[in-house]
Amino acid sequence: MRIGLIGTGRIGSFHAGVLARHPEVESLVVADADAARAAGVAGALGAVAAPDVEALFGHALDAVVIASATAAHAQLIARAASAGLPAFCEKPISLDVPGTTAALAAVAEAGTELQLGFMRRFDAGYRAAREAVRSGRLGRLHTVRAATSDAEPPPAAYLPLSGGLFRDCLVHDFDVVRWVTGREVTEVYATGSDAGPAMFREAGDVSTAAALLTLDDGTLVTATATRCNGAGYDVRMELAGDRDQIAVGLDDRTPLVSVEPWAPAPPGKPWPGFLERFGPAYEAELDAFVRLVRGEGPNACDGREALAALRIAEACEASRRERRPVRVDEVPSR
Repeated sequence: MRIGLIGTGRIGSFHAGVLARHPEVESLVVADADAARAAGVAGALGAVAAPDVEALFGHALDAVVIASATAAHAQLIARAASAGLPAFCEKPISLDVPGTTAALAAVAEAGTELQLGFMRRFDAGYRAAREAVRSGRLGRLHTVRAATSDAEPPPAAYLPLSGGLFRDCLVHDFDVVRWVTGREVTEVYATGSDAGPAMFREAGDVSTAAALLTLDDGTLVTATATRCNGAGYDVRMELAGDRDQIAVGLDDRTPLVSVEPWAPAPPGKPWPGFLERFGPAYEAELDAFVRLVRGEGPNACDGREALAALRIAEACEASRRERRPVRVDEVPSR
Protein backbone atom coordinates (compact mmCIF):
# COMPACT_ATOMS: atom_id res chain seq x y z
CA MET A 1 0.00 0.00 0.00
CA ARG A 2 1.27 3.50 -0.86
CA ILE A 3 0.13 6.32 1.39
CA GLY A 4 0.61 10.05 0.92
CA LEU A 5 1.01 12.19 4.03
CA ILE A 6 0.48 15.95 3.88
CA GLY A 7 2.01 17.99 6.69
CA THR A 8 5.22 17.16 8.52
CA GLY A 9 4.92 19.30 11.65
CA ARG A 10 4.79 17.76 15.11
CA ILE A 11 1.77 15.49 14.63
CA GLY A 12 2.51 14.90 10.95
CA SER A 13 6.03 13.71 11.73
CA PHE A 14 4.65 11.38 14.38
CA HIS A 15 2.12 9.95 11.92
CA ALA A 16 4.87 9.55 9.32
CA GLY A 17 6.87 7.43 11.74
CA VAL A 18 3.86 5.25 12.52
CA LEU A 19 3.06 4.73 8.84
CA ALA A 20 6.67 4.03 7.91
CA ARG A 21 6.74 1.22 10.50
CA HIS A 22 3.37 -0.25 9.55
CA PRO A 23 3.76 -3.69 7.94
CA GLU A 24 1.03 -3.02 5.37
CA VAL A 25 2.48 0.29 4.17
CA GLU A 26 4.95 -0.48 1.40
CA SER A 27 5.85 3.11 0.65
CA LEU A 28 5.19 6.55 2.07
CA VAL A 29 5.18 9.85 0.17
CA VAL A 30 5.28 13.06 2.22
CA ALA A 31 4.75 16.72 1.36
CA ASP A 32 4.67 19.96 3.31
CA ALA A 33 4.43 23.68 2.63
CA ASP A 34 8.02 23.65 3.90
CA ALA A 35 9.63 21.36 1.32
CA ALA A 36 12.89 21.18 3.27
CA ARG A 37 11.10 19.95 6.36
CA ALA A 38 9.31 17.27 4.33
CA ALA A 39 12.62 16.20 2.83
CA GLY A 40 14.14 15.90 6.30
CA VAL A 41 11.31 13.70 7.57
CA ALA A 42 11.39 11.57 4.43
CA GLY A 43 15.14 11.11 4.65
CA ALA A 44 14.96 9.96 8.27
CA LEU A 45 12.27 7.38 7.47
CA GLY A 46 13.26 6.16 4.05
CA ALA A 47 10.17 7.77 2.54
CA VAL A 48 9.74 9.79 -0.65
CA ALA A 49 9.52 13.58 -0.41
CA ALA A 50 7.25 15.29 -2.93
CA PRO A 51 8.11 18.93 -3.68
CA ASP A 52 4.50 20.03 -3.12
CA VAL A 53 0.99 18.69 -2.58
CA GLU A 54 0.13 18.50 -6.28
CA ALA A 55 3.23 16.44 -6.89
CA LEU A 56 2.22 14.14 -4.05
CA PHE A 57 -1.14 13.49 -5.71
CA GLY A 58 0.77 12.65 -8.88
CA HIS A 59 2.04 9.46 -7.25
CA ALA A 60 -0.03 6.28 -7.50
CA LEU A 61 -1.50 6.53 -4.02
CA ASP A 62 -3.95 4.25 -2.25
CA ALA A 63 -4.85 6.74 0.49
CA VAL A 64 -4.00 10.13 1.97
CA VAL A 65 -3.29 11.20 5.55
CA ILE A 66 -3.85 14.92 6.19
CA ALA A 67 -1.91 16.52 9.04
CA SER A 68 -1.42 19.99 7.58
CA ALA A 69 -2.38 23.34 9.08
CA THR A 70 -6.08 23.45 9.99
CA ALA A 71 -6.92 26.05 7.34
CA ALA A 72 -6.02 23.58 4.58
CA HIS A 73 -7.94 20.55 5.87
CA ALA A 74 -11.24 21.05 4.06
CA GLN A 75 -9.60 21.79 0.72
CA LEU A 76 -7.30 18.77 1.00
CA ILE A 77 -10.20 16.49 1.95
CA ALA A 78 -12.05 17.62 -1.16
CA ARG A 79 -8.89 17.16 -3.24
CA ALA A 80 -8.47 13.60 -2.00
CA ALA A 81 -12.14 12.87 -2.65
CA SER A 82 -11.89 14.18 -6.22
CA ALA A 83 -8.96 11.79 -6.74
CA GLY A 84 -11.08 8.91 -5.46
CA LEU A 85 -8.82 8.40 -2.45
CA PRO A 86 -9.85 7.52 1.11
CA ALA A 87 -8.49 10.08 3.56
CA PHE A 88 -7.58 10.29 7.21
CA CYS A 89 -7.62 13.84 8.55
CA GLU A 90 -6.60 15.33 11.86
CA LYS A 91 -9.37 17.26 13.55
CA PRO A 92 -10.96 19.61 12.69
CA ILE A 93 -12.26 19.42 9.16
CA SER A 94 -12.85 23.16 9.34
CA LEU A 95 -13.30 25.81 12.02
CA ASP A 96 -16.85 26.53 10.84
CA VAL A 97 -19.94 24.56 9.93
CA PRO A 98 -20.17 25.60 6.24
CA GLY A 99 -16.55 24.58 5.60
CA THR A 100 -17.13 21.27 7.37
CA THR A 101 -20.31 20.42 5.49
CA ALA A 102 -18.77 21.38 2.13
CA ALA A 103 -15.91 18.92 2.69
CA LEU A 104 -18.31 16.21 3.82
CA ALA A 105 -20.43 16.81 0.73
CA ALA A 106 -17.36 16.36 -1.48
CA VAL A 107 -16.64 13.02 0.20
CA ALA A 108 -20.25 11.89 -0.13
CA GLU A 109 -20.40 12.88 -3.80
CA ALA A 110 -17.18 11.00 -4.56
CA GLY A 111 -18.27 7.96 -2.57
CA THR A 112 -14.94 7.83 -0.74
CA GLU A 113 -14.13 7.38 2.96
CA LEU A 114 -13.05 10.02 5.47
CA GLN A 115 -11.77 9.01 8.92
CA LEU A 116 -11.31 11.76 11.52
CA GLY A 117 -8.49 11.90 14.02
CA PHE A 118 -10.36 11.83 17.32
CA MET A 119 -7.70 9.63 18.89
CA ARG A 120 -9.33 9.28 22.31
CA ARG A 121 -11.75 6.80 20.75
CA PHE A 122 -8.75 4.48 20.39
CA ASP A 123 -7.38 4.91 23.92
CA ALA A 124 -7.67 1.81 26.12
CA GLY A 125 -9.13 3.74 29.05
CA TYR A 126 -11.87 5.46 27.07
CA ARG A 127 -12.72 2.20 25.32
CA ALA A 128 -13.08 0.48 28.71
CA ALA A 129 -15.31 3.34 29.90
CA ARG A 130 -17.54 2.97 26.84
CA GLU A 131 -17.89 -0.75 27.54
CA ALA A 132 -18.71 -0.10 31.21
CA VAL A 133 -21.48 2.34 30.25
CA ARG A 134 -22.90 0.18 27.46
CA SER A 135 -22.84 -3.01 29.57
CA GLY A 136 -24.89 -1.42 32.34
CA ARG A 137 -22.13 -1.79 34.92
CA LEU A 138 -22.61 1.80 36.10
CA GLY A 139 -26.39 1.62 36.12
CA ARG A 140 -28.18 4.80 35.14
CA LEU A 141 -25.49 7.32 34.27
CA HIS A 142 -26.16 10.61 36.03
CA THR A 143 -22.88 12.59 36.05
CA VAL A 144 -19.84 12.84 33.80
CA ARG A 145 -16.81 15.02 34.48
CA ALA A 146 -14.29 15.60 31.67
CA ALA A 147 -11.10 17.61 31.95
CA THR A 148 -8.31 18.53 29.55
CA SER A 149 -5.40 20.50 31.00
CA ASP A 150 -2.29 21.48 29.07
CA ALA A 151 0.89 22.04 31.03
CA GLU A 152 1.95 25.02 28.93
CA PRO A 153 0.20 27.35 26.47
CA PRO A 154 0.79 26.96 22.74
CA PRO A 155 2.81 29.64 20.88
CA ALA A 156 1.05 32.99 20.66
CA ALA A 157 1.02 32.78 16.85
CA TYR A 158 -1.08 29.61 17.04
CA LEU A 159 -3.97 31.10 19.00
CA PRO A 160 -5.61 33.21 16.24
CA LEU A 161 -5.51 30.15 13.95
CA SER A 162 -6.82 27.62 16.49
CA GLY A 163 -10.49 28.53 16.55
CA GLY A 164 -10.41 29.02 20.31
CA LEU A 165 -10.34 26.74 23.33
CA PHE A 166 -13.76 25.16 22.72
CA ARG A 167 -13.13 24.31 19.04
CA ASP A 168 -9.48 23.39 19.36
CA CYS A 169 -9.19 21.65 22.71
CA LEU A 170 -12.55 20.82 24.30
CA VAL A 171 -13.83 19.45 20.99
CA HIS A 172 -12.00 16.22 21.93
CA ASP A 173 -14.04 16.01 25.13
CA PHE A 174 -17.27 16.78 23.29
CA ASP A 175 -16.58 13.96 20.84
CA VAL A 176 -15.57 11.38 23.42
CA VAL A 177 -18.55 12.19 25.67
CA ARG A 178 -20.85 11.34 22.77
CA TRP A 179 -18.84 8.23 21.91
CA VAL A 180 -18.57 6.85 25.44
CA THR A 181 -22.16 7.54 26.50
CA GLY A 182 -23.91 6.94 23.19
CA ARG A 183 -25.93 10.09 23.85
CA GLU A 184 -26.30 13.46 22.16
CA VAL A 185 -25.71 16.86 23.77
CA THR A 186 -28.90 18.91 23.68
CA GLU A 187 -27.95 22.07 25.59
CA VAL A 188 -24.80 23.82 26.84
CA TYR A 189 -24.01 26.57 29.32
CA ALA A 190 -20.41 27.71 28.99
CA THR A 191 -18.03 30.36 30.24
CA GLY A 192 -14.35 31.15 30.03
CA SER A 193 -11.60 33.18 31.65
CA ASP A 194 -8.84 35.15 29.93
CA ALA A 195 -7.05 35.83 33.22
CA GLY A 196 -3.98 33.95 31.98
CA PRO A 197 -1.23 35.36 29.72
CA ALA A 198 -2.12 38.49 27.75
CA MET A 199 -1.78 36.65 24.43
CA PHE A 200 -5.17 35.01 25.03
CA ARG A 201 -6.91 38.37 25.41
CA GLU A 202 -5.10 39.69 22.36
CA ALA A 203 -6.34 36.72 20.33
CA GLY A 204 -9.91 37.02 21.65
CA ASP A 205 -9.55 33.61 23.24
CA VAL A 206 -9.68 32.27 26.79
CA SER A 207 -7.03 30.33 28.69
CA THR A 208 -9.51 28.41 30.83
CA ALA A 209 -13.07 27.31 30.04
CA ALA A 210 -15.89 25.34 31.59
CA ALA A 211 -19.12 24.01 30.10
CA LEU A 212 -22.16 22.30 31.54
CA LEU A 213 -23.64 19.93 28.96
CA THR A 214 -27.05 18.29 29.18
CA LEU A 215 -27.40 14.98 27.36
CA ASP A 216 -30.60 13.78 25.73
CA ASP A 217 -31.33 11.40 28.63
CA GLY A 218 -30.81 14.04 31.32
CA THR A 219 -27.24 13.09 32.21
CA LEU A 220 -25.20 16.14 33.25
CA VAL A 221 -21.64 16.62 32.00
CA THR A 222 -19.06 19.15 33.12
CA ALA A 223 -16.21 19.73 30.67
CA THR A 224 -13.29 21.93 31.64
CA ALA A 225 -10.05 22.88 29.94
CA THR A 226 -7.05 25.08 30.59
CA ARG A 227 -3.89 25.96 28.74
CA CYS A 228 -1.97 26.74 31.94
CA ASN A 229 -1.89 23.72 34.26
CA GLY A 230 1.37 24.09 36.16
CA ALA A 231 1.18 20.58 37.64
CA GLY A 232 1.44 19.02 34.19
CA TYR A 233 -0.55 17.54 31.31
CA ASP A 234 -3.78 16.04 32.61
CA VAL A 235 -6.64 14.49 30.63
CA ARG A 236 -9.33 12.63 32.58
CA MET A 237 -12.95 11.55 32.55
CA GLU A 238 -15.08 10.42 35.47
CA LEU A 239 -18.41 8.67 34.99
CA ALA A 240 -20.86 8.12 37.84
CA GLY A 241 -24.03 6.04 37.78
CA ASP A 242 -26.50 4.81 40.37
CA ARG A 243 -24.53 1.54 40.68
CA ASP A 244 -20.86 2.42 40.30
CA GLN A 245 -18.39 5.06 39.14
CA ILE A 246 -15.15 4.88 37.19
CA ALA A 247 -12.34 7.14 35.98
CA VAL A 248 -10.24 7.35 32.83
CA GLY A 249 -6.72 8.78 33.05
CA LEU A 250 -6.30 8.31 36.80
CA ASP A 251 -2.97 6.57 37.36
CA ASP A 252 0.49 7.09 38.83
CA ARG A 253 1.24 9.78 36.24
CA THR A 254 -1.83 11.90 36.98
CA PRO A 255 -0.52 15.25 38.29
CA LEU A 256 -2.88 15.35 41.26
CA VAL A 257 -1.78 15.21 44.90
CA SER A 258 -4.09 14.49 47.83
CA VAL A 259 -3.48 16.50 51.00
CA GLU A 260 -5.15 13.93 53.23
CA PRO A 261 -2.74 12.58 55.87
CA TRP A 262 -3.42 8.96 54.83
CA ALA A 263 -3.04 9.63 51.11
CA PRO A 264 -0.72 7.48 48.97
CA ALA A 265 2.64 8.72 47.77
CA PRO A 266 2.66 11.63 45.29
CA PRO A 267 2.38 10.63 41.63
CA GLY A 268 5.38 10.14 39.39
CA LYS A 269 6.41 12.37 36.54
CA PRO A 270 3.36 13.44 34.51
CA TRP A 271 3.02 12.86 30.79
CA PRO A 272 4.96 15.54 28.85
CA GLY A 273 2.07 16.09 26.46
CA PHE A 274 -0.57 14.59 24.21
CA LEU A 275 1.77 12.62 21.94
CA GLU A 276 3.21 10.70 24.86
CA ARG A 277 -0.10 10.25 26.69
CA PHE A 278 -1.99 9.11 23.60
CA GLY A 279 0.85 7.56 21.58
CA PRO A 280 -0.73 4.08 21.45
CA ALA A 281 -4.10 5.59 20.52
CA TYR A 282 -2.56 7.50 17.61
CA GLU A 283 -0.99 4.28 16.36
CA ALA A 284 -4.27 2.40 16.75
CA GLU A 285 -6.28 4.96 14.78
CA LEU A 286 -3.85 4.81 11.85
CA ASP A 287 -3.91 1.02 11.96
CA ALA A 288 -7.71 1.22 11.78
CA PHE A 289 -7.39 3.53 8.77
CA VAL A 290 -5.04 1.12 6.99
CA ARG A 291 -7.52 -1.70 7.59
CA LEU A 292 -10.33 0.52 6.28
CA VAL A 293 -8.37 1.21 3.09
CA ARG A 294 -7.70 -2.52 2.68
CA GLY A 295 -11.42 -3.28 3.10
CA GLU A 296 -10.76 -5.19 6.31
CA GLY A 297 -12.72 -3.06 8.77
CA PRO A 298 -15.33 -0.32 9.15
CA ASN A 299 -14.70 3.40 9.39
CA ALA A 300 -13.91 3.75 13.10
CA CYS A 301 -14.53 7.51 13.19
CA ASP A 302 -16.50 8.76 10.21
CA GLY A 303 -15.90 12.37 9.21
CA ARG A 304 -19.48 13.26 10.08
CA GLU A 305 -18.56 12.91 13.75
CA ALA A 306 -16.54 16.11 13.38
CA LEU A 307 -19.67 18.08 12.54
CA ALA A 308 -21.47 16.88 15.67
CA ALA A 309 -18.56 17.85 17.92
CA LEU A 310 -18.10 21.20 16.17
CA ARG A 311 -21.76 22.14 16.67
CA ILE A 312 -21.34 21.56 20.41
CA ALA A 313 -18.24 23.76 20.41
CA GLU A 314 -20.11 26.44 18.44
CA ALA A 315 -22.94 26.33 20.95
CA CYS A 316 -20.42 26.76 23.78
CA GLU A 317 -18.87 29.78 22.08
CA ALA A 318 -22.32 31.33 21.67
CA SER A 319 -23.12 30.60 25.31
CA ARG A 320 -19.87 32.18 26.51
CA ARG A 321 -20.42 35.23 24.33
CA GLU A 322 -24.09 35.73 25.12
CA ARG A 323 -24.01 34.48 28.73
CA ARG A 324 -26.99 32.17 28.35
CA PRO A 325 -27.84 28.49 27.89
CA VAL A 326 -27.74 27.53 24.19
CA ARG A 327 -29.44 24.55 22.61
CA VAL A 328 -27.26 22.70 20.13
CA ASP A 329 -30.08 22.73 17.60
CA GLU A 330 -29.71 26.53 17.50
CA VAL A 331 -26.43 25.95 15.63
CA PRO A 332 -27.00 25.45 11.87
CA SER A 333 -26.22 21.96 10.66
CA ARG A 334 -24.91 23.09 7.27
